[in-house]
Amino acid sequence: MINAIAKTGFILITTIHGLIHLLGFVKAFDLAQINELTQPISRPFGMLWLLAALVLIVTAALFTLNNRWWWAVAIAGALLSQALIFTAWQDAKVGTGANLIILGVALLTLGSFRFAQSYRQDVHDGQDRVRDRPAEILSEADLLALPHPVQRYLRYVGVVGKPKVHSMFAQLSGAMRQPGRDYFPLTAEQHNFFDQPTRLFFMQGRMFGLNVPGYHRYQGPSATMDVRLFGLLPVMKANVFKADTVTVFNDMCLMAPATLIDPRITWQTLDDLTVQGSFSNQGVTISAILSFNAEGQLVNFVSNDRWDIAAMQQYPFSTPVSRYRKLNGYNLPTYGEAIWHYPHGEFVYGKLTIENVVYNN
Repeated sequence: MINAIAKTGFILITTIHGLIHLLGFVKAFDLAQINELTQPISRPFGMLWLLAALVLIVTAALFTLNNRWWWAVAIAGALLSQALIFTAWQDAKVGTGANLIILGVALLTLGSFRFAQSYRQDVHDGQDRVRDRPAEILSEADLLALPHPVQRYLRYVGVVGKPKVHSMFAQLSGAMRQPGRDYFPLTAEQHNFFDQPTRLFFMQGRMFGLNVPGYHRYQGPSATMDVRLFGLLPVMKANVFKADTVTVFNDMCLMAPATLIDPRITWQTLDDLTVQGSFSNQGVTISAILSFNAEGQLVNFVSNDRWDIAAMQQYPFSTPVSRYRKLNGYNLPTYGEAIWHYPHGEFVYGKLTIENVVYNN
């Protein structure tokens, strides 16, 4: 609610501030008597007042429409407005406050935008790498080396007869928290590339009403987690390669099951509904227990190879999943929880809904 009120307030301030600039245009062209402006304004400057009004009104419109470039228009409009205010300081100085608000919000948005640039560049590089890979169809023969519970799962998901998966794009929403704190809402998108295991996860979170973007980058021999307030001030930064190797394998199991034919995975059947999978990358091997139900659905993923970064301790980690439904032709789980199994009990630190999954995009 606070966020919505703040957005509405910013839109109103920017719109009204823009409309007020029309007074300078009206006075310059003698279209009406403007008693509030006592200093003369030439017609060329009147056109600049009109331009400032239009730019600020467009700023409000772009902000309302969530256009990602709105901040650039806002900075241009606020700077032009302030330059004009200096030429009529006695009459227009109160407008400086509005310009400071507009510039402040725009510069904070610019910080988040620049922070996201590294994510967008990494995505672009990955897409270029896999763009021309030949299409191959996943067949029943590709399943023969897998344990029977995994075969049932892949048939249930519906991967047979469809293209093998070399990349994935997913959109998620949900909430996360740290021990002793409330959940904060988030939206996220991620790109995975499976030829060279890569996970690029970018989230937008809200903590105490403030924008806190975060970028998890798993690529090559390194994995980093970088969270910043407004994309500017570091909140958390860590190197988490082994932990994120577990996360990459988790993504493969939950969101891209067709990749479970990957030769970097070794399997051990524990019983009719349970298997252990070990995934290796860059000399690091992690393992997880996968549990299925009689219908063939994967219902839980448990690993002892993940670290709780906040506590800098290794605890059992699980992601029970449910709410299977069709996503672009595949039966996939669309709700999951991320749980730490502490010695004193379970702690659900994440609740995520998978909104969409697209393969080989």
